[in-house]
Amino acid sequence: EVQLVESGGGLVQAGGSLRLSCVVSGSPIDEYAIGWFRQAPGKEREPVSYIITGGDTHYADFVKGRFTMSTDNARNTAYLEMNKLAPEDTAVYFCHARRVVNVEGAVVDFWGQGTQVTVSS
Repeated sequence: EVQLVESGGGLVQAGGSLRLSCVVSGSPIDEYAIGWFRQAPGKEREPVSYIITGGDTHYADFVKGRFTMSTDNARNTAYLEMNKLAPEDTAVYFCHARRVVNVEGAVVDFWGQGTQVTVSS
């Protein structure tokens, strides 16, 4: 079974940086579309960035130019480098993996447990 484990969250001042990691176990990371989502208190979970297998990296408008997502196949790990953090970036950040399992397009989704990012003003 695929498991995702995030780390790297914490408390940082506005303008600071954090680097989140997502270790994927149970399957090669390059078999999945990998993404980062976040959920702030009282709000719905929203996509932050994602990489489609063999494709480009996509970002939500609110993080473009500040966050960079990458993957390391050798370490089976995805990263989210977050710079110029602002208080509105405060949220629990989740790692997500998706794979298409048949020709009809059915998918299987996996989520990590989340890591808290808190940005103080």
